[in-house]
Amino acid sequence: MLKKHIFIFQFLLSFTIYSQTQSKTSPNELKLLEVYSHIDKSYVDSVNHNQIADAAIIAMLEKLDPHSTYIPKDEVDDANEKINGSFVGVGIRFQILKDTIVVVQTIAGGPSEKLGILSGDKIINIEKKKVAGIGIKNSQVREKLLGELGTKVEIEILRKGEKKLLDYTITRDKIPIFSVDSYYMINDQTGYIKLSSFSKTSTEEIQKGIKDLKSQGMKNLIFDLQDNGGGLLYTARSVADEFLSDNKLVVYSEGRSQPRSDLNSGTKGNWEEGKLIVLINEHSASASEIVSGALQDWDRALIIGRRSFGKGLVQRPINLNDGSQIRLTIARYYTPSGRFIQKPYDDKDSYKNDYYERYLNGELSNQDSIKFNDSLRHFTKLNKRIVYGGGGIMPDVFVPLDTNKMTEFYRKLVRGGYFNSFGLTYVQKNRTQLKKNYQDFVSYKNNFSVSNELIEDFFQFVQKEDKEITINKEEYQKNKKSIDLRLKAMIAQDIWGISEFYQLFNEENDILQKAIKTIESSEFDKFQLKN
Repeated sequence: MLKKHIFIFQFLLSFTIYSQTQSKTSPNELKLLEVYSHIDKSYVDSVNHNQIADAAIIAMLEKLDPHSTYIPKDEVDDANEKINGSFVGVGIRFQILKDTIVVVQTIAGGPSEKLGILSGDKIINIEKKKVAGIGIKNSQVREKLLGELGTKVEIEILRKGEKKLLDYTITRDKIPIFSVDSYYMINDQTGYIKLSSFSKTSTEEIQKGIKDLKSQGMKNLIFDLQDNGGGLLYTARSVADEFLSDNKLVVYSEGRSQPRSDLNSGTKGNWEEGKLIVLINEHSASASEIVSGALQDWDRALIIGRRSFGKGLVQRPINLNDGSQIRLTIARYYTPSGRFIQKPYDDKDSYKNDYYERYLNGELSNQDSIKFNDSLRHFTKLNKRIVYGGGGIMPDVFVPLDTNKMTEFYRKLVRGGYFNSFGLTYVQKNRTQLKKNYQDFVSYKNNFSVSNELIEDFFQFVQKEDKEITINKEEYQKNKKSIDLRLKAMIAQDIWGISEFYQLFNEENDILQKAIKTIESSEFDKFQLKN
């Protein structure tokens, strides 16, 4: 029996931190096998050996650092989707509404769009099996619609105005995942690009955005990395290269078994000249901190927002022999000035609750609450401005979190997903009339307003979905602008897309609004950046 399952522990042996040599099994490795042998032979009940192996791997990695992780075989593809910038599927964005799969949008150029599937279509059957009204979950829909490249899936759709179900046989294809959520001209001179992650396609997407905005007359650029949790290290280098002249150090890394490795800019970027502001907040991490740190160190960009997350560790994906994967921390990375920005993780609970602790300490609303040790002081490469390591990138211009906008009533509406579900419900009922009234997004942006009647419908919808939520009209008045704007933005997203959502919702983005005022004023010039 032991021989049958010995392969499970080959992954443990391959990376155990106590291994003495490649040819000699260490006492600790033998101990692991010994325990496994006793469990296998003597435990009172039958044992799921895969679960034991997974638990052992997870427990070992948890003893290292917060970012060394284990990914089971059946989760590897999903985990790598954002990094790869694509997946194989049918090419729709869907939402489950009243226990029915509703097509919110088809992805441009994807197989569903090519077959004529439309926004608002309801998927009733997949492969002749009913999927409406059975309590299906998002993960189950993905399992049914995703698959191998070139394989087919048959779906039946209910379309408004059609008496019978419509049959479609969709050939699965490679579907892009765009990491640039939005880019547009804020005004005649200032362009905006929002990057949500650093994937294999991010640099190409940014290049396209910059070129398009330049053709519209862009003289200033605001690059939004708020809430961007990172991604690929080499993508971070190539993104920074779009803004830095040749042969500038972007980032360097080194670890116990990894010699120092320097990543430099090397190609002609599309925005090496011109005013540049980078936006960050407490959720900007990893690759976002590499880019913002490099641009700050080279005095190339003004960083506006709040102190970033503080992740300065490099993970390498390692495939295990059963198809699962570990992402093992192999090195620390440093900004060009030598800053190591990883926040301490000796106390794992404190690490996980860092955002809440920042809130309690007043850091999110008051810059003076942030204290840096002099030992963490560094200087930018050109202007010798003071910057700090140890726990994230500190912006040049601090923007406090406006807690007045975030009442508990508003947070409940957001957390419950009611804006999303109501927005789609409203569009489903009124899509034809909305398209008739507003020929394009610009018309909608300028002319659509959230009426009292629409708000009443929204609140009735919320109470029907969750009777425990009390509709507080006084609280609504405190958050009227935010609630109305989010509703308008969600409706726009369901008609046009996520880029249009941000073009509206950014009106309430305090960090962006500060950047717009700064980039076109003398306040920007006082930093004497290399633009």
